[in-house]
Amino acid sequence: MAATGEALTPQGYIQHHLTNLSVGEGFWTWHIDSLFFSVGLGVLFLWIFRSVGKKATSGVPGKLQCFVEIIVEFVNNSVKESFHGRNALIAPLALTIFVWVFMMNFMDMIPVDWLPHAASLMGIPYLKAVPTTDVNITFSLAIGVFVLIIFYSIKVKGVSGFVKELTLQPFNHKAMIPVNLLLETVTLIAKPISLALRLFGNLYAGELIFILIALMYGTNLLLSTLGVTLQLGWLIFHILVITLQAFIFMMLTIVYLSMAHEDH
Repeated sequence: MAATGEALTPQGYIQHHLTNLSVGEGFWTWHIDSLFFSVGLGVLFLWIFRSVGKKATSGVPGKLQCFVEIIVEFVNNSVKESFHGRNALIAPLALTIFVWVFMMNFMDMIPVDWLPHAASLMGIPYLKAVPTTDVNITFSLAIGVFVLIIFYSIKVKGVSGFVKELTLQPFNHKAMIPVNLLLETVTLIAKPISLALRLFGNLYAGELIFILIALMYGTNLLLSTLGVTLQLGWLIFHILVITLQAFIFMMLTIVYLSMAHEDH
């Protein structure tokens, strides 16, 4: 549905659903919808887990407590297997990343027209409900992880140790320092870029497929029937995608921080 109420062409429909509600221009453009849903889901995650933690019982637990305990145990085991240092921050960080990214990804399960249509009734012209289809959100998460990598690399190894790691690996010879520095710098910078683009690319593609399937409705009976089948099939498959992407983001964060804690 267009902001002004006129019928949209297929190209306009796709563009409308992929446009963020934003204010500002250039570098200072703020995507209000991405910020609203990402912060809101983060607060919801904290509230749910805090409520379960306060009401936790050693007796017969409720369904929500069982669900939370399963997630916590799963993340805890992942940290034990992949993180080889000693840092009390890693497990809570991994839990936060996994659940928060999953919740943001899960917004993709809501039919693509529901929230934008509801927003248009309230006078909001554009609305993207899936924060991880916004590259700004995925890069923000990745940059946060990158800052932690640099911080713990310097904290554990010292400034001199961190510099040596960049200049004396993989070739331990002074003549190869420029080559080592180039290779290690590229490897270091590639970590947040790959984290951000992997998550963004998979969720953006998934959202686009949902939009393309939605275009099939209202054309004719045959395509509408086919659209229902495709929608259901992609929905089931996409549940695996959104869970896997949250897991990959969490695991790579754990591995990168484990490498930062290794003092060679």
